[in-house]
Amino acid sequence: MSELHTKTLAELAGLLQGGEVKAVDAVRACLERIEATEPKIKALITVMGEDALKQAETMDAGGPDPKKPLWGVPVVLKDLLTTKGVRTTCASRILDNFVPFFDATAVTRLKEAGAILIGKANMDEFAMGSSTENSAYFQTGNPWDPERVPGGSSGGSGASVAAGQCFAALGTDTGGSIRLPASFCGIVGLKPTYGRVSRFGLIAYGSSLDQMGPMTRTVEDAARVLQVIAGHDPKDSTSVDEPVPDYLAGLGRESLDGVTVGLPREYWGEGLDPEVEAACRAAVDKMVALGAKTVPLELSLTEYAIATYYIIAMAEASSNLSRFDGVRFGHRTAHADELIDMYTKSRTEGFGDEVQRRIIIGTYVLSSGYYDAYYNKAAKVRRLLRQDFDKAFTQCDLIAGPVCPTTAFKAGDKADPLQMYLMDIFTISLNLAGLPGMSLPVGLGADSGMPVGLQLMGRPFEEAQMLSVAACLERNLAPMPRPKL
Repeated sequence: MSELHTKTLAELAGLLQGGEVKAVDAVRACLERIEATEPKIKALITVMGEDALKQAETMDAGGPDPKKPLWGVPVVLKDLLTTKGVRTTCASRILDNFVPFFDATAVTRLKEAGAILIGKANMDEFAMGSSTENSAYFQTGNPWDPERVPGGSSGGSGASVAAGQCFAALGTDTGGSIRLPASFCGIVGLKPTYGRVSRFGLIAYGSSLDQMGPMTRTVEDAARVLQVIAGHDPKDSTSVDEPVPDYLAGLGRESLDGVTVGLPREYWGEGLDPEVEAACRAAVDKMVALGAKTVPLELSLTEYAIATYYIIAMAEASSNLSRFDGVRFGHRTAHADELIDMYTKSRTEGFGDEVQRRIIIGTYVLSSGYYDAYYNKAAKVRRLLRQDFDKAFTQCDLIAGPVCPTTAFKAGDKADPLQMYLMDIFTISLNLAGLPGMSLPVGLGADSGMPVGLQLMGRPFEEAQMLSVAACLERNLAPMPRPKL
């Protein structure tokens, strides 16, 4: 088997542009890896092997293109990004046979940059979950231990990157769904500022929370992918017309002199597993050794973040998913007597338990008798959460803390939905505030032997600074081992 799959995206891109490796070789290496690992981890819903090989052959015939930074690089997409002519399911029975007629803007930009799409990744149904156990098709395993979850909802994307099936993947993050699987799978996951990356073609869960971002093996790889997909899109009304900086320019910094890192008391206290705290503390100590200064912070509204998030997210889910009714597209029941019966049975048959739960709760909090008591109040708390962060960033340049209170848990261990919701306690606030954040692997838990991720959080549209600091820290930490899969 080819060892190409062990290269980083940056290394592969250099080999491809230099003519040392053909695009066909890169695709074959990934397809071989998919064949070897899929029976154990089940990361992909759709494998586009034949199309990928044909595209690679065509590209090789024309030769490398230096104007295309991802020329010949195999990439995986979370299966809620529309792909022209390729089945897009959101891991839901209700979209089992949905084939879009257009590409999402991010997909178009990847193609224009020369990337080769090789698969569509498994996920929690409609991105609703923290473990990828809610997929309508199958459960994805963690490459470090297939009996454990890869995180969610972008668990398939994270597992695919960690297993060497691709060189980068796109995930989406509504409440931590890029950062959590990145932490659990030992890779880099970046959630950009809300509005930095176009949401056109992203099948929505929570429209004011969803944001797309890269999942890669290194910080440099994440910067390369973000450089391609970031930028204003007139097709997306939530896309912000903000200049996109050169994300690669600051990655070579040798020290963290002049950088102040805030450590929120709420992220480092009760409920944090000792092995997670130890690994994250060691990473912060390394930042200090590199010249960074740390300051204590208080994000006093963190305790209200879970309740606020789930009221807003479920309300938006109720609204967004109302379009899937069996009339225009998606699953339609074969056993309906009249219109309302068709709506009810189509949605009952098409949606899984967690999606139905969130739709029902979302409809409840939006109802006339409860809107002011729940949704309106949550919207006000959301604004206060953002003000909490704005105040914190007057004292520091970045905020650091664990991504999750634990390492990856075993499948079935969080059967109680409330326990599962608490997995996002450290990530949710960032989505409510619309700020950028990322997960950086900082080692393995002393007890579990599973990856631990440090979360870095930044000011709006300052992904470049966050990537610069993360790259410096990454170079000075012990190399992250690979899963023995």
